[in-house]
Amino acid sequence: MPAANLEKLFHDGLRDAYYAERKALQALKKHARAAQHAELKQAFEQHRDETEGQIERLQRVFETIGKRAQGKTCAAMDGLVEEGEEIMEEYKGSPAADAGLLAAAQAIEHYEICRYGTLASWAKQLGNTDAENLLRETLAEEEKTDKLLTDLAESVINAAAEQQAA
Repeated sequence: MPAANLEKLFHDGLRDAYYAERKALQALKKHARAAQHAELKQAFEQHRDETEGQIERLQRVFETIGKRAQGKTCAAMDGLVEEGEEIMEEYKGSPAADAGLLAAAQAIEHYEICRYGTLASWAKQLGNTDAENLLRETLAEEEKTDKLLTDLAESVINAAAEQQAA
């Protein structure tokens, strides 16, 4: 058995991220269909398109280490996606559904921000500048999406959910 080292950890992390992005892509498609507010639907669709690019970028990172792009089941992402599905079912048709979907999407974004920050740091430590740059590009997109979702929640979505309850 090869020694467990940072290179192996980096590869395992990439496999986790690859699985997570593919799972997030499926969730974004469902979230976009379930969203009622036009701006939220648009945000989900825009990030769905970005996620497709992020998956391609991850494939390029795998190439930098001479490995085939392959996912590894990520229980954390499975749980985050399941949470979004529960919200879709429990709050279907209510303005609270959009607030819940947005929160579930942000939980996924926060997980991805953490993952990409770590992977970029490891790539830097390993001297893999190409991988680091690709991962930092994705990290910037995830942070931008998180800010967009926060702004949308605070300007429209949360207030709409509260109004309905009153």
